[in-house]
Amino acid sequence: MSRPITRRDFLDGIALAIGASLTPPKQGSYPPTLTGMRGSQPGSFEIAHALRDGAFWQNAPSATDTHQAYDLIVVGAGISGLAAAHFYRHRAGASARILILDNHDDFGGHARRNEFHVRCGLQLLNGGTELIDSPTPYSAQAEGLIKQLGIDPPRFQKQFADPAFYPSLGLRPAVFFDRETFGADRLVTGVPTAESPASWSEFLARTPLSVTVQRDVARVEESNIDYLPGLSSAEKKDRLSRISYKDFLLKVAKVDPGVVPFYQTRTHDEWGVGIDAEPALDCWAIGLPGFQGLNLEAGAAPRMSYSAAGYANGGSDRFHFPDGNASIARLLLRDLIPQAVPGHTAEDVVTSKVVYARLDEPASPIRIRLNSTVVRVRNASGGAVEATYVQQGGLKTVHAKACVLACWNTMIPYLCPELPEKQKAALHYLVKVPLVYTSVALGNWRAFTKLGVESIYSPGSYFSSTRLNWVVNIGDYKTPKTADDPMLLFLVRTPCKPGLPVREQQKAGRYELYSTPFATFERNIRSQLARMLGNGGFDPARDIEAVTVNRWAHGYGYEYNPLFDPDWPEAERPHVIGRQKFGNISIANTDSGATAYTDVAIDQAFRAVNELS
Repeated sequence: MSRPITRRDFLDGIALAIGASLTPPKQGSYPPTLTGMRGSQPGSFEIAHALRDGAFWQNAPSATDTHQAYDLIVVGAGISGLAAAHFYRHRAGASARILILDNHDDFGGHARRNEFHVRCGLQLLNGGTELIDSPTPYSAQAEGLIKQLGIDPPRFQKQFADPAFYPSLGLRPAVFFDRETFGADRLVTGVPTAESPASWSEFLARTPLSVTVQRDVARVEESNIDYLPGLSSAEKKDRLSRISYKDFLLKVAKVDPGVVPFYQTRTHDEWGVGIDAEPALDCWAIGLPGFQGLNLEAGAAPRMSYSAAGYANGGSDRFHFPDGNASIARLLLRDLIPQAVPGHTAEDVVTSKVVYARLDEPASPIRIRLNSTVVRVRNASGGAVEATYVQQGGLKTVHAKACVLACWNTMIPYLCPELPEKQKAALHYLVKVPLVYTSVALGNWRAFTKLGVESIYSPGSYFSSTRLNWVVNIGDYKTPKTADDPMLLFLVRTPCKPGLPVREQQKAGRYELYSTPFATFERNIRSQLARMLGNGGFDPARDIEAVTVNRWAHGYGYEYNPLFDPDWPEAERPHVIGRQKFGNISIANTDSGATAYTDVAIDQAFRAVNELS
């Protein structure tokens, strides 16, 4: 448990003083391969926090005017920012000069990759956005851009994904019951699923749950009881939209309270909070059990979240690149700066090595400047826009005809203090949801095959879910096929605080993430994996090769929650008020769409560029 894991930490533990610049990566380092604390890594957020707290300008040096002039400045090199540059160049012409500024040491925003080379083989995992997926079909603009980049989700899913591989080895989902929550550490395999139907009673009999709780879980999963008799489908949906899934279980289905811990974290991966803070109707839409006998009509209803309403109507096509949607960001980068990303297809971009030295070349019409935290954007005289950013210890100013703020919307009032107060208040509402995506490199995955496990739901543990890496074979990238090969694990943690209002849960979660050192994450990873997989021969000191913790204190774009948010008219919703154009400054990012999907990031970029033209 105490053997050190070799890793290349980004800043070598150096604390940044207020007003200091981000320290660039070590000479020769390649950002996707950096391990340790990533996502909002040390050095990427301190300046923004100082700006938020009113301390930055008290200690800031004088700004140096670079006399660099562009047609467009984009703040944020995530998918929305990269798409904004793409759409602007399409309108303004190939000679348009565009500068993209980002506070991180890598491009892509949340669409970032974790890259490992274990025993010389390349393995990839998403450090953020997982896959091409949306509750609604892609718009013409978003679908058009995806196709222009060479991505065909239905074909790719059929040709490159192999979801049947792990089941063919006899591996199935499992649940880990921890002793702190359930009284005993026990991994129980063979969770009944649509693909592998089995008796819930038989499965539950092997768990440490009491007989009463087992009976009620089986009833929730299998029975066709109408818990709301005498109501129409519309009336039932309205009732379900006004209570949490936890209250549905306790007060409507009338289960034993011991049932709640079994389901508590089932909504973490979708909304960043547990079933105490999510409407029962939304949980019906994503397939949680207990509603089989209610005979609810298919389709969305009033008072549903964006995701739930969309999925109730069907959703979009899906495909997972080996690095998640980091491949989309890479394809956008290739579209904007071809010399930075070798290759020609959506298949070969997965294994292409980005030439970071080519991102900010003076001769290129489009430049991406990393490690550059923007602290001020204002409309200047003559219709120009002026942006000031911190880089290498100094303040620098650049100029443009226009600007797209494709950054976290909650930071925009600090960047543009001249905004109307109502707009600033709306932008402050759009605070992203915290979450942690962790990648763990193993020397082998024999413990999984011995235990017959593909994924583990662990409702009471530090990480609520663990799974073997997606099986995707695309271009020159191949997924490991034997248990003796190295393997990546994907672990999810959502640091919410059950019982509080949803936004208070997320506020507490952000504080927890920024105050939790990497050593704590590492200790919990080792301990939890040992407890879950020990009976399969897993030894964390021997089997763990590397760890990357993608800490996203500002992760998912905030999606309105019918239990806690007012039912605003569309024009009065914070994201609509917040994204209004201000002079020659327009606003993008998924925050401007009040949700967290790649197509929304693209749509908001398209809207923002259209507003400028």
